[in-house]
Amino acid sequence: MRILPMHKLLQLAGKLLGRNKLSILIYHQVLAEHDPMRPSEPTAEVFDWHMRLLQRYFTPLSLDDALHHLQHNSLPANAVCVTFDDGYLNNLTVAQPILAKYNIPATVYIATGFSQGTNMWNDRLIYLFADTKRQQINLQGELITLADWPQRRELAQQWLMKLKYLPIDQRLVAVENLYQENEAAEQAPLMMNPNEIKQLAAAGVCIGAHTINHPILKVLSPAEQQNEIVQSKQQLEQWAERPVTHFAYPNGVLGRDFDETAVNIVQNAGFDSAVTTDWGVSTGENSVFKLKRFTPWDRSRLKFHIRLVNRYWQKG
Repeated sequence: MRILPMHKLLQLAGKLLGRNKLSILIYHQVLAEHDPMRPSEPTAEVFDWHMRLLQRYFTPLSLDDALHHLQHNSLPANAVCVTFDDGYLNNLTVAQPILAKYNIPATVYIATGFSQGTNMWNDRLIYLFADTKRQQINLQGELITLADWPQRRELAQQWLMKLKYLPIDQRLVAVENLYQENEAAEQAPLMMNPNEIKQLAAAGVCIGAHTINHPILKVLSPAEQQNEIVQSKQQLEQWAERPVTHFAYPNGVLGRDFDETAVNIVQNAGFDSAVTTDWGVSTGENSVFKLKRFTPWDRSRLKFHIRLVNRYWQKG
């Protein structure tokens, strides 16, 4: 059985089921080569066929164009937006050339506190478990033997969840203490610096804000949320030398990670939209400050395409 006719049928199904429904895809990194600690992150090879499939069977839109069509009930068939969270350097060095190859617009939401050479706390934590020179790790006084990649990933995930919802300062101190206990060296910077952010913007990629420190906004006071949201916008506008009008909530689940306090701050700060990580598609009935997204994780082209079409069954 040839696969191509199936893609054509799925394209037709998308036209029928996806009228005035917008799919927004979430990526974080596009890796030059496979990383066993991040098996869900696409490599350049995988991302290339993702974008080739989108270019051939969907209608990739910039976020600005998608918002215009949403508000005027005029979305083209199989409309899709591509977004990235956090601001990794490989968004510029690996992903952007592929986006340009297929002429696909994208938005990159950047947490500005990690643009001066310091890696995000979660990447620092993962690196402790990823270092193959390290056969044991001291976890707050408990010495654990490190074994294969699945065990290292599981331990890292446990500690990520343990620290994620702590206040920012406590979270950073906990990671720093783990580094000191294990006499660990730092990984090379993973995030774009201001000049690289400017390069990405000059290449036509839309720059969005993602706070300063990537906190769980809901655990912060309104004043702290205001600072995280507004200051990140101002920093990025200075670095990119253009307006920053789109925002992504860190972690991004409504009710768990942020609430109406953050939504109101984002709206009053002059943003045109904000995206969540609540899974689904968005319609004109959705608030533009609570747009839904999802992550395409399938490893085959057909399953990837089916996943995107299946999203149209969900309500906005």
